[in-house]
Amino acid sequence: MSKKVVFIAFVVSLGGFLFGFDAGIISGVMSYAGPEFNLNDAQTGWVVSSPSFSAMIAMLVAGRLSDVIGRKKILIVVAFLYAVSALASAYATTYEMLYIARMIGGLAFGAALILAPTYIAEISSAENRGKLVSIQQLNIVLGFFAAFLSNYYFNRLNSSGNSFLTDENVWRWMLGVEFIPAVLYFIFMFFVPRSPRWLYTKGKVDEAQMVLHSLHDEQTAKIEIESIEKNIGEHKKDEKVSMVELLKPSLRFILIVGLVLGVLQQITGINAVYFYATSIFKQTGIGTDASFASGILLSLTTVFFTIIAIFLIDKMGRRPLLLVGIAGIAISLLVCAYGFNQATYELTSEEIAQFEDIDNSKLKVFVNKQYDNDIDFKNDMKLALGNQVYAKNEGTILEAATNINATLVLIGILGFIACFAFSLGPVMWVMLSELFPNKYRGLAIGVIGFVNSFISWVVQQVFPWELSNFGNAMSFLIFGVIALFGFFILLKILPETKGKSLEQIEFDLVKD
Repeated sequence: MSKKVVFIAFVVSLGGFLFGFDAGIISGVMSYAGPEFNLNDAQTGWVVSSPSFSAMIAMLVAGRLSDVIGRKKILIVVAFLYAVSALASAYATTYEMLYIARMIGGLAFGAALILAPTYIAEISSAENRGKLVSIQQLNIVLGFFAAFLSNYYFNRLNSSGNSFLTDENVWRWMLGVEFIPAVLYFIFMFFVPRSPRWLYTKGKVDEAQMVLHSLHDEQTAKIEIESIEKNIGEHKKDEKVSMVELLKPSLRFILIVGLVLGVLQQITGINAVYFYATSIFKQTGIGTDASFASGILLSLTTVFFTIIAIFLIDKMGRRPLLLVGIAGIAISLLVCAYGFNQATYELTSEEIAQFEDIDNSKLKVFVNKQYDNDIDFKNDMKLALGNQVYAKNEGTILEAATNINATLVLIGILGFIACFAFSLGPVMWVMLSELFPNKYRGLAIGVIGFVNSFISWVVQQVFPWELSNFGNAMSFLIFGVIALFGFFILLKILPETKGKSLEQIEFDLVKD
Protein backbone atom coordinates (compact mmCIF):
# COMPACT_ATOMS: atom_id res chain seq x y z
CA MET A 1 0.00 0.00 0.00
CA SER A 2 1.67 3.21 -1.19
CA LYS A 3 2.01 6.33 0.95
CA LYS A 4 0.33 8.32 -1.82
CA VAL A 5 -2.86 6.25 -1.57
CA VAL A 6 -2.93 6.67 2.22
CA PHE A 7 -2.38 10.43 1.88
CA ILE A 8 -5.18 10.76 -0.67
CA ALA A 9 -7.53 8.72 1.52
CA PHE A 10 -6.82 11.04 4.46
CA VAL A 11 -7.35 14.16 2.36
CA VAL A 12 -10.61 12.98 0.80
CA SER A 13 -12.01 11.91 4.17
CA LEU A 14 -11.25 15.29 5.80
CA GLY A 15 -14.94 15.90 5.15
CA GLY A 16 -15.50 13.22 7.78
CA PHE A 17 -13.19 15.12 10.16
CA LEU A 18 -15.32 18.22 9.70
CA PHE A 19 -18.51 16.23 10.28
CA GLY A 20 -17.06 14.85 13.52
CA PHE A 21 -15.87 18.30 14.53
CA ASP A 22 -19.31 19.81 13.92
CA ALA A 23 -21.06 17.01 15.81
CA GLY A 24 -18.69 17.26 18.78
CA ILE A 25 -18.76 21.06 18.91
CA ILE A 26 -22.55 21.33 19.07
CA SER A 27 -22.75 19.26 22.27
CA GLY A 28 -20.85 22.03 24.05
CA VAL A 29 -22.35 24.92 22.11
CA MET A 30 -25.89 24.11 23.23
CA SER A 31 -24.91 24.47 26.89
CA TYR A 32 -24.56 28.20 26.13
CA ALA A 33 -26.58 28.90 22.96
CA GLY A 34 -29.66 27.06 24.28
CA PRO A 35 -30.14 29.29 27.34
CA GLU A 36 -29.14 32.44 25.41
CA PHE A 37 -31.89 31.93 22.81
CA ASN A 38 -34.20 30.38 25.46
CA LEU A 39 -34.82 27.32 23.29
CA ASN A 40 -37.43 24.69 24.14
CA ASP A 41 -36.88 20.95 23.57
CA ALA A 42 -38.11 21.06 19.96
CA GLN A 43 -35.97 24.06 19.08
CA THR A 44 -32.90 22.55 20.74
CA GLY A 45 -33.48 19.35 18.81
CA TRP A 46 -33.83 21.30 15.55
CA VAL A 47 -30.60 23.30 15.99
CA VAL A 48 -28.73 20.07 16.67
CA SER A 49 -30.46 17.93 14.05
CA SER A 50 -30.98 20.43 11.20
CA PRO A 51 -27.67 19.53 9.49
CA SER A 52 -28.78 15.90 9.33
CA PHE A 53 -32.05 17.03 7.76
CA SER A 54 -30.30 18.93 4.96
CA ALA A 55 -27.79 16.08 4.66
CA MET A 56 -30.66 13.81 3.57
CA ILE A 57 -31.14 15.96 0.49
CA ALA A 58 -27.43 16.08 -0.23
CA MET A 59 -27.10 12.31 0.10
CA LEU A 60 -29.87 11.70 -2.41
CA VAL A 61 -28.38 14.09 -4.94
CA ALA A 62 -24.62 13.88 -4.38
CA GLY A 63 -24.12 10.25 -5.35
CA ARG A 64 -25.96 10.59 -8.65
CA LEU A 65 -24.41 14.01 -9.35
CA SER A 66 -20.92 12.61 -8.70
CA ASP A 67 -21.61 9.88 -11.25
CA VAL A 68 -22.15 12.67 -13.79
CA ILE A 69 -19.49 15.29 -12.99
CA GLY A 70 -17.10 13.36 -10.75
CA ARG A 71 -16.40 12.77 -7.05
CA LYS A 72 -13.58 15.35 -6.85
CA LYS A 73 -15.60 18.38 -8.03
CA ILE A 74 -18.38 17.70 -5.53
CA LEU A 75 -15.90 17.33 -2.67
CA ILE A 76 -14.32 20.71 -3.48
CA VAL A 77 -17.78 22.30 -3.20
CA VAL A 78 -18.26 20.40 0.07
CA ALA A 79 -15.15 22.03 1.57
CA PHE A 80 -16.37 25.48 0.53
CA LEU A 81 -19.79 24.92 2.13
CA TYR A 82 -18.17 23.81 5.39
CA ALA A 83 -16.25 27.11 5.55
CA VAL A 84 -19.38 29.17 4.86
CA SER A 85 -21.34 27.26 7.50
CA ALA A 86 -18.67 27.78 10.17
CA LEU A 87 -18.58 31.56 9.73
CA ALA A 88 -22.35 31.97 9.41
CA SER A 89 -22.94 29.86 12.55
CA ALA A 90 -20.44 31.89 14.55
CA TYR A 91 -22.13 35.16 13.59
CA ALA A 92 -25.72 33.94 14.08
CA THR A 93 -27.85 36.48 15.94
CA THR A 94 -31.12 34.54 15.99
CA TYR A 95 -32.29 30.97 16.41
CA GLU A 96 -33.35 30.94 12.74
CA MET A 97 -29.99 32.18 11.48
CA LEU A 98 -28.18 29.57 13.56
CA TYR A 99 -30.06 26.58 12.21
CA ILE A 100 -29.95 27.82 8.60
CA ALA A 101 -26.16 28.22 8.85
CA ARG A 102 -25.90 24.70 10.25
CA MET A 103 -28.08 23.34 7.45
CA ILE A 104 -25.50 24.64 4.95
CA GLY A 105 -22.95 22.52 6.79
CA GLY A 106 -25.37 19.62 6.62
CA LEU A 107 -25.37 19.79 2.83
CA ALA A 108 -21.59 19.50 3.00
CA PHE A 109 -21.31 16.54 5.32
CA GLY A 110 -24.20 14.74 3.66
CA ALA A 111 -22.28 14.73 0.40
CA ALA A 112 -18.91 14.05 2.05
CA LEU A 113 -20.08 11.04 4.05
CA ILE A 114 -21.12 9.11 0.95
CA LEU A 115 -18.59 10.36 -1.59
CA ALA A 116 -15.43 9.88 0.49
CA PRO A 117 -15.88 6.11 1.02
CA THR A 118 -17.02 5.73 -2.59
CA TYR A 119 -13.94 7.53 -3.91
CA ILE A 120 -11.54 5.69 -1.58
CA ALA A 121 -12.99 2.29 -2.54
CA GLU A 122 -12.46 3.19 -6.20
CA ILE A 123 -8.74 3.93 -5.77
CA SER A 124 -8.02 0.98 -3.42
CA SER A 125 -6.87 -2.56 -4.09
CA ALA A 126 -8.95 -5.42 -2.66
CA GLU A 127 -6.54 -6.36 0.14
CA ASN A 128 -6.30 -2.80 1.53
CA ARG A 129 -9.75 -1.43 0.79
CA GLY A 130 -11.13 -2.04 4.29
CA LYS A 131 -8.28 -0.17 5.96
CA LEU A 132 -8.41 2.75 3.54
CA VAL A 133 -12.18 3.24 3.63
CA SER A 134 -12.00 3.04 7.44
CA ILE A 135 -9.81 6.17 7.37
CA GLN A 136 -13.10 8.02 6.77
CA GLN A 137 -14.34 6.87 10.18
CA LEU A 138 -10.94 7.59 11.75
CA ASN A 139 -11.16 11.16 10.49
CA ILE A 140 -14.70 11.45 11.87
CA VAL A 141 -13.59 10.38 15.35
CA LEU A 142 -10.47 12.58 15.18
CA GLY A 143 -12.91 15.40 14.43
CA PHE A 144 -14.88 14.48 17.55
CA PHE A 145 -11.70 14.47 19.61
CA ALA A 146 -10.57 17.85 18.27
CA ALA A 147 -14.06 19.29 18.95
CA PHE A 148 -14.33 18.02 22.53
CA LEU A 149 -10.78 19.20 23.25
CA SER A 150 -11.59 22.60 21.75
CA ASN A 151 -14.85 22.82 23.73
CA TYR A 152 -13.04 21.88 26.94
CA TYR A 153 -10.46 24.65 26.58
CA PHE A 154 -12.97 27.28 25.51
CA ASN A 155 -15.18 26.35 28.48
CA ARG A 156 -12.17 26.49 30.81
CA LEU A 157 -11.16 29.92 29.55
CA ASN A 158 -14.73 31.12 29.97
CA SER A 159 -15.03 29.67 33.48
CA SER A 160 -11.75 31.25 34.60
CA GLY A 161 -13.16 34.75 34.18
CA ASN A 162 -9.74 35.97 33.05
CA SER A 163 -10.37 36.10 29.30
CA PHE A 164 -12.46 37.93 26.74
CA LEU A 165 -14.86 34.96 26.64
CA THR A 166 -18.31 35.16 28.23
CA ASP A 167 -21.37 32.91 28.34
CA GLU A 168 -22.75 35.06 25.53
CA ASN A 169 -19.84 34.71 23.07
CA VAL A 170 -17.93 31.53 23.97
CA TRP A 171 -20.19 29.35 21.81
CA ARG A 172 -19.50 31.59 18.80
CA TRP A 173 -15.78 30.88 19.09
CA MET A 174 -16.53 27.17 19.47
CA LEU A 175 -18.38 27.22 16.15
CA GLY A 176 -16.09 29.63 14.28
CA VAL A 177 -12.89 27.63 14.80
CA GLU A 178 -14.23 25.04 12.33
CA PHE A 179 -13.39 27.51 9.55
CA ILE A 180 -9.67 26.62 9.80
CA PRO A 181 -9.87 22.88 8.91
CA ALA A 182 -12.53 23.68 6.27
CA VAL A 183 -10.11 25.97 4.41
CA LEU A 184 -7.32 23.37 4.62
CA TYR A 185 -9.68 20.73 3.22
CA PHE A 186 -10.57 23.03 0.31
CA ILE A 187 -6.90 23.60 -0.56
CA PHE A 188 -5.82 19.95 -0.26
CA MET A 189 -8.63 18.69 -2.51
CA PHE A 190 -6.98 20.31 -5.52
CA PHE A 191 -4.06 17.88 -5.13
CA VAL A 192 -6.28 14.78 -5.38
CA PRO A 193 -6.67 12.91 -8.71
CA ARG A 194 -10.02 12.01 -10.21
CA SER A 195 -11.41 8.55 -9.48
CA PRO A 196 -10.01 6.00 -11.98
CA ARG A 197 -13.21 3.95 -12.02
CA TRP A 198 -15.27 7.08 -12.68
CA LEU A 199 -12.83 8.08 -15.45
CA TYR A 200 -13.35 4.68 -17.09
CA THR A 201 -17.13 5.15 -17.09
CA LYS A 202 -16.60 8.46 -18.92
CA GLY A 203 -14.29 6.93 -21.51
CA LYS A 204 -11.18 8.69 -20.19
CA VAL A 205 -9.14 5.48 -20.26
CA ASP A 206 -5.68 7.01 -20.59
CA GLU A 207 -6.13 9.28 -17.60
CA ALA A 208 -7.65 6.44 -15.56
CA GLN A 209 -4.69 4.16 -16.26
CA MET A 210 -2.26 6.96 -15.49
CA VAL A 211 -3.93 7.49 -12.10
CA LEU A 212 -3.84 3.77 -11.28
CA HIS A 213 -0.14 3.51 -12.19
CA SER A 214 0.62 6.54 -10.01
CA LEU A 215 -1.21 5.00 -7.04
CA HIS A 216 -0.08 1.36 -7.18
CA ASP A 217 2.87 -0.78 -8.14
CA GLU A 218 2.96 -2.17 -11.67
CA GLN A 219 1.41 -5.55 -10.82
CA THR A 220 -1.42 -4.14 -8.68
CA ALA A 221 -2.21 -1.46 -11.26
CA LYS A 222 -2.40 -4.12 -13.97
CA ILE A 223 -4.79 -6.26 -11.91
CA GLU A 224 -7.03 -3.26 -11.16
CA ILE A 225 -7.10 -2.19 -14.83
CA GLU A 226 -8.06 -5.69 -16.00
CA SER A 227 -10.76 -5.98 -13.33
CA ILE A 228 -12.28 -2.59 -14.18
CA GLU A 229 -12.19 -3.15 -17.95
CA LYS A 230 -13.85 -6.53 -17.59
CA ASN A 231 -16.60 -5.04 -15.42
CA ILE A 232 -17.10 -2.02 -17.72
CA GLY A 233 -17.28 -4.33 -20.74
CA GLU A 234 -20.01 -6.45 -19.18
CA HIS A 235 -22.16 -3.38 -18.47
CA LYS A 236 -21.35 -1.36 -21.55
CA LYS A 237 -24.89 -1.43 -22.86
CA ASP A 238 -26.39 -0.32 -19.55
CA GLU A 239 -25.62 3.37 -19.29
CA LYS A 240 -28.62 5.00 -17.66
CA VAL A 241 -29.49 4.01 -14.11
CA SER A 242 -32.78 4.92 -12.48
CA MET A 243 -33.75 4.59 -8.84
CA VAL A 244 -36.34 1.99 -9.79
CA GLU A 245 -33.54 -0.33 -10.95
CA LEU A 246 -32.31 -0.63 -7.36
CA LEU A 247 -35.49 -2.57 -6.63
CA LYS A 248 -34.92 -5.28 -9.22
CA PRO A 249 -34.62 -8.86 -7.85
CA SER A 250 -30.91 -9.22 -8.57
CA LEU A 251 -30.10 -6.29 -6.25
CA ARG A 252 -32.73 -7.03 -3.60
CA PHE A 253 -30.45 -8.87 -1.17
CA ILE A 254 -27.62 -6.31 -1.14
CA LEU A 255 -30.14 -3.45 -0.93
CA ILE A 256 -31.73 -5.06 2.16
CA VAL A 257 -28.31 -5.58 3.76
CA GLY A 258 -27.34 -1.98 2.99
CA LEU A 259 -30.59 -0.57 4.37
CA VAL A 260 -30.37 -2.65 7.58
CA LEU A 261 -26.82 -1.39 8.16
CA GLY A 262 -27.80 2.19 7.35
CA VAL A 263 -30.76 2.17 9.74
CA LEU A 264 -29.04 0.24 12.53
CA GLN A 265 -26.01 2.53 12.60
CA GLN A 266 -28.17 5.48 13.66
CA ILE A 267 -31.23 4.03 15.37
CA THR A 268 -29.14 2.68 18.25
CA GLY A 269 -28.56 6.29 19.32
CA ILE A 270 -24.94 7.01 18.48
CA ASN A 271 -25.60 10.59 17.44
CA ALA A 272 -27.76 11.18 20.49
CA VAL A 273 -24.66 10.37 22.56
CA TYR A 274 -22.22 12.31 20.37
CA PHE A 275 -24.36 15.40 19.74
CA TYR A 276 -25.66 15.61 23.32
CA ALA A 277 -22.59 14.24 25.12
CA THR A 278 -22.14 17.21 27.44
CA SER A 279 -25.84 17.19 28.35
CA ILE A 280 -25.83 13.42 28.99
CA PHE A 281 -22.80 13.63 31.27
CA LYS A 282 -24.54 16.44 33.16
CA GLN A 283 -27.38 14.01 33.89
CA THR A 284 -24.98 11.89 35.95
CA GLY A 285 -24.45 14.82 38.32
CA ILE A 286 -20.71 15.26 37.71
CA GLY A 287 -21.06 19.00 36.95
CA THR A 288 -20.58 21.18 33.87
CA ASP A 289 -16.77 21.33 33.87
CA ALA A 290 -16.44 17.57 34.39
CA SER A 291 -19.00 17.00 31.62
CA PHE A 292 -16.78 18.86 29.15
CA ALA A 293 -13.75 16.87 30.35
CA SER A 294 -15.66 13.57 30.00
CA GLY A 295 -16.29 14.46 26.36
CA ILE A 296 -12.53 14.27 25.77
CA LEU A 297 -12.44 10.78 27.33
CA LEU A 298 -15.35 9.75 25.12
CA SER A 299 -13.62 10.96 21.96
CA LEU A 300 -10.28 9.38 22.92
CA THR A 301 -12.05 6.05 23.35
CA THR A 302 -13.59 6.47 19.90
CA VAL A 303 -10.22 7.19 18.29
CA PHE A 304 -8.52 4.23 19.98
CA PHE A 305 -11.12 1.66 18.97
CA THR A 306 -11.45 3.05 15.45
CA ILE A 307 -7.72 2.48 14.99
CA ILE A 308 -8.23 -1.08 16.22
CA ALA A 309 -10.95 -1.53 13.59
CA ILE A 310 -8.60 -0.33 10.86
CA PHE A 311 -6.07 -2.98 11.82
CA LEU A 312 -8.64 -5.76 12.18
CA ILE A 313 -11.11 -5.15 9.36
CA ASP A 314 -9.04 -6.81 6.62
CA LYS A 315 -7.86 -9.59 8.95
CA MET A 316 -10.94 -10.60 10.96
CA GLY A 317 -13.42 -9.51 8.33
CA ARG A 318 -16.51 -7.30 8.31
CA ARG A 319 -19.02 -9.81 9.69
CA PRO A 320 -17.22 -10.73 12.97
CA LEU A 321 -16.53 -7.08 13.80
CA LEU A 322 -20.15 -6.09 13.21
CA LEU A 323 -21.64 -8.96 15.22
CA VAL A 324 -19.32 -8.53 18.21
CA GLY A 325 -19.81 -4.77 18.07
CA ILE A 326 -23.61 -4.75 17.96
CA ALA A 327 -23.77 -7.25 20.83
CA GLY A 328 -21.50 -4.99 22.88
CA ILE A 329 -23.60 -1.95 21.97
CA ALA A 330 -26.77 -3.64 23.25
CA ILE A 331 -25.14 -4.67 26.55
CA SER A 332 -23.60 -1.22 27.10
CA LEU A 333 -26.86 0.63 26.49
CA LEU A 334 -28.72 -1.66 28.90
CA VAL A 335 -26.02 -0.98 31.52
CA CYS A 336 -26.64 2.77 31.07
CA ALA A 337 -30.38 2.25 31.45
CA TYR A 338 -29.85 0.29 34.68
CA GLY A 339 -27.48 2.91 36.09
CA PHE A 340 -29.88 5.79 35.41
CA ASN A 341 -32.81 3.78 36.76
CA GLN A 342 -31.10 3.50 40.16
CA ALA A 343 -30.58 7.26 40.50
CA THR A 344 -32.30 9.38 43.16
CA TYR A 345 -32.46 13.19 43.50
CA GLU A 346 -32.56 15.40 46.61
CA LEU A 347 -31.55 18.96 47.46
CA THR A 348 -30.51 20.04 50.97
CA SER A 349 -30.73 23.58 52.31
CA GLU A 350 -26.90 23.77 52.39
CA GLU A 351 -26.66 22.84 48.72
CA ILE A 352 -29.34 25.32 47.69
CA ALA A 353 -27.58 28.12 49.61
CA GLN A 354 -24.44 27.58 47.52
CA PHE A 355 -26.18 28.13 44.17
CA GLU A 356 -25.15 31.31 42.38
CA ASP A 357 -27.23 33.17 39.76
CA ILE A 358 -30.35 31.48 41.16
CA ASP A 359 -33.13 32.88 43.38
CA ASN A 360 -32.63 30.37 46.20
CA SER A 361 -35.96 31.25 47.82
CA LYS A 362 -37.76 29.57 44.92
CA LEU A 363 -36.19 26.23 45.83
CA LYS A 364 -36.84 26.21 49.59
CA VAL A 365 -40.07 24.27 49.14
CA PHE A 366 -38.01 21.39 47.67
CA VAL A 367 -35.56 21.06 50.57
CA ASN A 368 -35.01 17.36 51.45
CA LYS A 369 -37.73 16.25 49.04
CA GLN A 370 -36.66 12.92 47.52
CA TYR A 371 -37.23 11.96 43.90
CA ASP A 372 -36.78 8.48 42.46
CA ASN A 373 -36.71 9.63 38.83
CA ASP A 374 -35.18 12.48 36.88
CA ILE A 375 -38.39 13.51 35.10
CA ASP A 376 -40.26 14.70 38.22
CA PHE A 377 -37.18 16.38 39.65
CA LYS A 378 -36.35 18.34 36.50
CA ASN A 379 -39.98 19.30 35.92
CA ASP A 380 -40.21 20.77 39.44
CA MET A 381 -36.96 22.68 38.93
CA LYS A 382 -38.14 24.12 35.61
CA LEU A 383 -41.49 25.07 37.15
CA ALA A 384 -39.80 26.87 40.02
CA LEU A 385 -36.97 28.57 38.16
CA GLY A 386 -38.19 28.81 34.57
CA ASN A 387 -36.74 26.94 31.59
CA GLN A 388 -34.02 29.48 30.79
CA VAL A 389 -32.57 29.71 34.32
CA TYR A 390 -32.74 25.94 34.81
CA ALA A 391 -31.06 25.25 31.44
CA LYS A 392 -28.21 27.64 32.27
CA ASN A 393 -27.64 26.04 35.67
CA GLU A 394 -28.62 22.44 34.98
CA GLY A 395 -25.10 21.06 35.51
CA THR A 396 -24.77 22.75 38.91
CA ILE A 397 -28.25 21.69 40.09
CA LEU A 398 -27.87 18.07 39.02
CA GLU A 399 -24.38 17.90 40.50
CA ALA A 400 -25.82 18.88 43.88
CA ALA A 401 -28.98 16.76 43.77
CA THR A 402 -28.06 13.53 41.98
CA ASN A 403 -27.22 10.34 43.83
CA ILE A 404 -26.12 7.89 41.14
CA ASN A 405 -23.42 5.37 40.32
CA ALA A 406 -21.87 7.73 37.77
CA THR A 407 -19.00 5.30 37.15
CA LEU A 408 -21.42 2.60 35.99
CA VAL A 409 -23.11 4.97 33.56
CA LEU A 410 -19.75 6.21 32.29
CA ILE A 411 -18.63 2.61 31.70
CA GLY A 412 -21.85 1.96 29.78
CA ILE A 413 -21.44 5.05 27.60
CA LEU A 414 -17.77 4.38 26.90
CA GLY A 415 -18.57 0.72 26.19
CA PHE A 416 -21.20 1.81 23.69
CA ILE A 417 -18.79 4.23 22.03
CA ALA A 418 -15.98 1.64 21.90
CA CYS A 419 -18.17 -1.07 20.38
CA PHE A 420 -19.61 1.33 17.83
CA ALA A 421 -16.14 2.59 16.91
CA PHE A 422 -14.85 -0.83 15.82
CA SER A 423 -18.08 -2.04 14.22
CA LEU A 424 -21.04 -0.04 12.92
CA GLY A 425 -19.03 3.18 12.66
CA PRO A 426 -16.39 2.23 10.08
CA VAL A 427 -17.64 -1.16 8.86
CA MET A 428 -21.00 0.10 7.60
CA TRP A 429 -19.33 2.59 5.23
CA VAL A 430 -16.81 -0.01 4.11
CA MET A 431 -19.56 -2.48 3.25
CA LEU A 432 -21.68 0.12 1.47
CA SER A 433 -18.70 1.01 -0.71
CA GLU A 434 -18.26 -2.69 -1.55
CA LEU A 435 -21.73 -4.20 -1.90
CA PHE A 436 -23.03 -2.40 -4.99
CA PRO A 437 -21.86 -2.81 -8.59
CA ASN A 438 -19.84 0.06 -10.08
CA LYS A 439 -22.82 1.07 -12.20
CA TYR A 440 -25.15 1.49 -9.20
CA ARG A 441 -22.70 2.48 -6.48
CA GLY A 442 -23.17 6.26 -6.43
CA LEU A 443 -26.96 6.07 -6.57
CA ALA A 444 -27.30 3.19 -4.09
CA ILE A 445 -25.03 4.72 -1.47
CA GLY A 446 -26.92 7.99 -1.91
CA VAL A 447 -30.27 6.32 -1.23
CA ILE A 448 -28.99 4.42 1.81
CA GLY A 449 -27.17 7.53 2.99
CA PHE A 450 -30.49 9.39 2.78
CA VAL A 451 -32.17 6.76 4.98
CA ASN A 452 -29.20 6.79 7.37
CA SER A 453 -29.33 10.57 7.66
CA PHE A 454 -33.12 10.55 8.11
CA ILE A 455 -32.84 8.16 11.06
CA SER A 456 -30.00 10.28 12.48
CA TRP A 457 -32.16 13.39 12.17
CA VAL A 458 -35.12 11.74 13.90
CA VAL A 459 -32.94 10.52 16.79
CA GLN A 460 -31.32 13.95 17.29
CA GLN A 461 -34.61 15.81 16.96
CA VAL A 462 -36.49 13.59 19.39
CA PHE A 463 -33.77 13.02 21.99
CA PRO A 464 -34.25 16.23 24.07
CA TRP A 465 -38.00 15.58 24.16
CA GLU A 466 -37.32 11.92 24.96
CA LEU A 467 -35.15 12.84 27.96
CA SER A 468 -37.76 15.30 29.22
CA ASN A 469 -40.74 12.95 28.84
CA PHE A 470 -39.33 9.40 29.13
CA GLY A 471 -36.34 10.10 31.34
CA ASN A 472 -32.74 8.95 31.09
CA ALA A 473 -33.32 5.29 31.96
CA MET A 474 -36.16 4.64 29.50
CA SER A 475 -34.36 6.49 26.69
CA PHE A 476 -31.30 4.25 26.95
CA LEU A 477 -33.46 1.15 27.42
CA ILE A 478 -35.19 1.84 24.09
CA PHE A 479 -31.85 2.12 22.30
CA GLY A 480 -30.58 -1.06 23.99
CA VAL A 481 -33.58 -3.15 22.97
CA ILE A 482 -33.30 -1.93 19.37
CA ALA A 483 -29.60 -2.91 19.31
CA LEU A 484 -30.48 -6.37 20.62
CA PHE A 485 -32.96 -6.90 17.79
CA GLY A 486 -30.36 -5.61 15.36
CA PHE A 487 -27.87 -8.26 16.47
CA PHE A 488 -30.21 -11.12 15.54
CA ILE A 489 -31.07 -9.55 12.18
CA LEU A 490 -27.38 -9.16 11.25
CA LEU A 491 -26.64 -12.67 12.47
CA LYS A 492 -29.06 -13.97 9.85
CA ILE A 493 -28.38 -11.81 6.77
CA LEU A 494 -24.87 -10.32 6.92
CA PRO A 495 -22.42 -11.53 4.21
CA GLU A 496 -18.60 -11.35 4.31
CA THR A 497 -16.75 -9.23 1.71
CA LYS A 498 -13.20 -9.39 3.09
CA GLY A 499 -10.39 -9.80 0.57
CA LYS A 500 -12.57 -9.75 -2.55
CA SER A 501 -12.35 -7.33 -5.46
CA LEU A 502 -15.38 -5.12 -6.06
CA GLU A 503 -16.05 -7.11 -9.20
CA GLN A 504 -15.85 -10.45 -7.34
CA ILE A 505 -18.31 -9.21 -4.71
CA GLU A 506 -20.69 -8.27 -7.51
CA PHE A 507 -20.36 -11.76 -9.03
CA ASP A 508 -21.06 -13.42 -5.65
CA LEU A 509 -23.95 -11.28 -4.40
CA VAL A 510 -25.70 -9.93 -7.50
CA LYS A 511 -27.59 -12.67 -9.30
CA ASP A 512 -29.03 -11.65 -12.70
